[in-house]
Amino acid sequence: MFRLNRGRTRETLKHWNKTLKAVILSAGQGSRLLPLTQNQPKCLLPINGRSILEWQLSALAANGVNDVTVVTGFYAEEVDNLIASQDFGDQKVRTVYNPFYAVADNAGSCYVAREAMTGEFMVINGDTLFEPELAGRALAQRKMPITVTIDRKDSYDADDMKVCLEGDRLIRIGKALPLDVVDAESIGLLMFNEEGGQHFKDAIVNLLRGENGLKSWYLRAIDALAVRKVVGTASIEGYTWQEVDFMEDLSRAEALGDKWAGRSAG
Repeated sequence: MFRLNRGRTRETLKHWNKTLKAVILSAGQGSRLLPLTQNQPKCLLPINGRSILEWQLSALAANGVNDVTVVTGFYAEEVDNLIASQDFGDQKVRTVYNPFYAVADNAGSCYVAREAMTGEFMVINGDTLFEPELAGRALAQRKMPITVTIDRKDSYDADDMKVCLEGDRLIRIGKALPLDVVDAESIGLLMFNEEGGQHFKDAIVNLLRGENGLKSWYLRAIDALAVRKVVGTASIEGYTWQEVDFMEDLSRAEALGDKWAGRSAG
C-alpha cells in the first residue's frame, strides 16, 4: 500500500466533506496499445504487478476517497471480476456500464455516471497513474466550483490536453489550442463541488445533444463552462504521474511503479 504524508492528509480533508467520491472513466479499449488490449481494457494493464485501476484506487484510498464508481465498457466483465475478487476495506467500489462505449467518446461515460456525480466528487481518466501525494496536493487547492489539475513542462505535443490560464482560472482547454497561448496541460483529474457538478452534468447533456456530441471528449464541456468563470486549476508540479496511451508510456509507468512500490516498502 501507499504511504501518505499525514500532514497533507489533514490539510486535504479540511477542504472536503467526510464522504469523498470519485468517478473513474475506464470504458475504453485503448486501441493504441494493441495487442495488449485485444482481450482486456486498458485500465487492467499490469504496472509493476498491479493494474492501472488498482494503482488509482489505492491512491484515492490514501486520500480518504472511499466512494468510487468505475465506468466500464470494453470487456466490462473483466473489470467487474477484478473488483469482485478484491477486498478494498473501507473503500466502496462499484461499476456502471456504458453501453455506448463503442460509438461514443468519454462524454458518454460521464453521461451514464451522472447519478454518481453528487456532492463533492472527482472525475479521473482511467489511464492516468498518479502518486497519492499528487491527489492530496490537488485536493488541497480546490477553491472554485470546478477545478482542473494541471502540470507544466517545457513543450507540448499534439496529444497533450492543453490549457490556457488567467492567473489560476482556466479560460480554455483542448488539444488543438495554439502553442503560443498554452500555459500548462490537464493531467485528467478534475474536482467538483455540488454547484460545479450540476454545471458539469448540464453541460454534458448539452454537449451530447449538439453536433458530433457522441464523438466529444468531456473536456469540451469544461471548455464551454470556462466562460462562466467557474473553472479553476490546481498545479501539481513536482509530483509524479503518467498517462498510459502508447507503448512507450508503459515503460515510464513501470519505472514509476517501481519507485512507488519501493517507497511503500521502505
